[in-house]
Amino acid sequence: MDQLPNLGRENEMLKEMGLSSIDDLFSDIPEEVRRTEVLPLPEPQSEEEILADAQRLLGVNIDLDSRPSFLSTGLARNFVPTMVGMLATRGEFLTAYTPYQPEVSQGMLQAMWEFQTMISELVALPVSNVSMYDASTSAAEAITCAVRVKGRKAEQKGVVYVSQFVPPHRFSVIENYTQGGGIELRILEHGEDGQIDLEAAHVAAGACAVYVEQPNAFGQLDEGITQLKEIIGEHTALIVGVDAVSLGIVEAPGNYGADIVVGEGQPFGIGPTAGGPIYGLFACNMEYLRQMPGRIVGKTLDEDGRDAFTLTLSTREQHIRRHRATSNICSNETLIALMGAMHMALLGPEGLERLALRVAASTEAAKKAISSIENVELVSPSMPNFREFSVKLPGLASDALLFMDDRGVLGGFDIGEWWNSKSSHLLIGCDERTSKSDIDALVDALSSWIEEVVS
Repeated sequence: MDQLPNLGRENEMLKEMGLSSIDDLFSDIPEEVRRTEVLPLPEPQSEEEILADAQRLLGVNIDLDSRPSFLSTGLARNFVPTMVGMLATRGEFLTAYTPYQPEVSQGMLQAMWEFQTMISELVALPVSNVSMYDASTSAAEAITCAVRVKGRKAEQKGVVYVSQFVPPHRFSVIENYTQGGGIELRILEHGEDGQIDLEAAHVAAGACAVYVEQPNAFGQLDEGITQLKEIIGEHTALIVGVDAVSLGIVEAPGNYGADIVVGEGQPFGIGPTAGGPIYGLFACNMEYLRQMPGRIVGKTLDEDGRDAFTLTLSTREQHIRRHRATSNICSNETLIALMGAMHMALLGPEGLERLALRVAASTEAAKKAISSIENVELVSPSMPNFREFSVKLPGLASDALLFMDDRGVLGGFDIGEWWNSKSSHLLIGCDERTSKSDIDALVDALSSWIEEVVS
């Protein structure tokens, strides 16, 4: 058969589809987001030239470990023991696919089961899955799961209350997941100090679910969350997003009535990795087990009475058949989650407590040092913080960050990027690696900027 020229093949395909041009094919794409100009690509390059260009581009990036860093907002600049990487690069883990055949996957399945067990113990809930994509998808999946379980009997059909101070990037994911699903998102009010308004929270009684975070977006540990379940009642699911490390010293949510707990697993097992890949945590009560997203490993006995492990309750096909799907999670982040399990196992209960105490101590040391700067106002100074705290500056936080960056300090995050009304608020994040010299550098840089602003 004679080969048609490229244009001939293109026209033939368009004709088959009943179209006259390529523009007709892409007519559903809005004009304002189309790229019409030719990309400014260079001429073909050798491997050496490509590598040199890549190194030049990557060299523009700033390594968080190259200077004092107080940037957090959900990801931790943590320390991962070398042993984790050594174990995770074993071929059994790197080449492992979904263990559908338990008879040849017992090692992988047991490791996944151990991860689930550690997460369950950490959050004080009986069931955990083998991880999610990240904290945001975990929160969104928890909400849709709660609506499936509580929706039929809820007085407020399809209604879910979400904390006023859930970070906008997470709320955006929640909105994307819930749109078109008959779920109505309403805001759970907080006070100006960031704490939940417990009086206003009574409005959530009878809804399908309430989603809050502990600590909240400003790093504050809100005691009111521990009373929330009593207010909303047993017929409304309480979903709590957590900083996993904080549970080394903070009460586990399952002990104060949380029905579902989600969070970022990244502080265990893996660094920030430029925002991904990471993994999310998801644990729940037995009531939500059969509507739980992701994969679950079960433990049983074989015919000889030995421990045996297998995937249970959820099949891949359940999520592929879209009209019957209960979840958008068809896979998981198993390798990274197993790295988290390795890290947690190396820490043990006492090690986890010490890690949490180190993070809390560095947070308090930074708060004390920053509060000594004239014209800097701590937000809710009487509230305890974990990992992060916010301050109000006598100018724009974005200006302060640029000034400090020029002096070699990553000073934190401009909360104005989340909420316009808080453009003078700076979110300062700490971790177990924050040193006294880091804090001193932050204080010096911020003090110098304030002197310029107020003079």
